[in-house]
Amino acid sequence: MPTQFDYRHTWSFPADEVYPTMVEADFLRARLEQIGGPGAALLEHSVDADGARYRLRQGVDPQNLPSLVRTVLPGDVVIEREESWRRDGPGSYTGDTRVTIPGTPGSATGVMRLRDAGEGSELHIRIEVTVKVPLIGGKIEEMVTGQVTGLLESESTFTQDWLARRR
Repeated sequence: MPTQFDYRHTWSFPADEVYPTMVEADFLRARLEQIGGPGAALLEHSVDADGARYRLRQGVDPQNLPSLVRTVLPGDVVIEREESWRRDGPGSYTGDTRVTIPGTPGSATGVMRLRDAGEGSELHIRIEVTVKVPLIGGKIEEMVTGQVTGLLESESTFTQDWLARRR
């Protein structure tokens, strides 16, 4: 049974300033360079007036994974992540994400919302993690959600710092 969780982060910048930064190719490359892990790369990228779509590859050093996860994912772990965003209106964006780990029984999907909130904006992501391994899949899903939350927090901090440096 998949494990679902929510992630929220607020920024001191409005959504109409955060969104174009989050989907900018140079920003994505810099973020991947700093926190994307071994072999990280921006594989595809397109932005137009209707929205944005990009595909990322991220690497995870197996030593950074809990031992139970390493038993199912031996060797280097490569994560492929696709995100698409669309503008709903002023200060409001919606997106979808899909994460795969090629050659493994794990995947994740999510819905993302970026909205103005008070003096800044809030990102809300609802993610569903699925690991199809009999008996221990649920336990691995719980561990993966912790890893994903940590990654999202690192990305959010990177975004805040990036925006602050450009003001």
